[in-house]
Amino acid sequence: MSGQLVHRIREPAGEPAGALILNHGRGADENDLYGLLDELDPERRLLGVTTGAPLTNVPPGGRHWYLVPRVGYPDPVTFAGSYAALREFLDGLLAEREIGWSRTVVGGFSMGAVMSYAVGLGQGRPSPVAILAFSGFVPTVDGWQPDLDGRAALPVLIHHGRNDPVIPVEFARGASELLTAGGLAVDYVETDAGHWLPPEAVAPARELVATSTA
Repeated sequence: MSGQLVHRIREPAGEPAGALILNHGRGADENDLYGLLDELDPERRLLGVTTGAPLTNVPPGGRHWYLVPRVGYPDPVTFAGSYAALREFLDGLLAEREIGWSRTVVGGFSMGAVMSYAVGLGQGRPSPVAILAFSGFVPTVDGWQPDLDGRAALPVLIHHGRNDPVIPVEFARGASELLTAGGLAVDYVETDAGHWLPPEAVAPARELVATSTA
């Protein structure tokens, strides 16, 4: 398989109906969201994949997708490297398993949500069947622009806590407005959470995974 990232695979119970890819947040790793695969796909209909970001030795430890000079505005160099690595790895893995992006849900938390937007909405990228964006934002970064043309009705679930001290909720509201204006089918869920994924956000995510890959 061309391209490689640290990752974990959760095999489906049978022939996969599609794939579910989850990308972790800042300072975590490929193990962080692995348990969420079973929460979102309890019948194991899908190939489950959790990725590990390529940057290490960055405070406060763990793995990182990019450096953060300012929230909402990733460092262009490190973002570009991780974006290329994630694209190459996921495209290669899905091709190897003979699962198209049209049957693949991609999502993540915090930095992982940013990278999910990047691979799901980037120019020239195939459209996934759905996007899950937990506590993240659509990045503003040199070298990347969202391409919303041709993605009309693409389902996107956005969850954000209005008490998030790390990434202010205004970023999620802005993403919802941007994607809705672009014709995507946005389900925006805002709760009293901080920078975490509360139980009340899991149920709609599970429903979206099930319906989009049925």
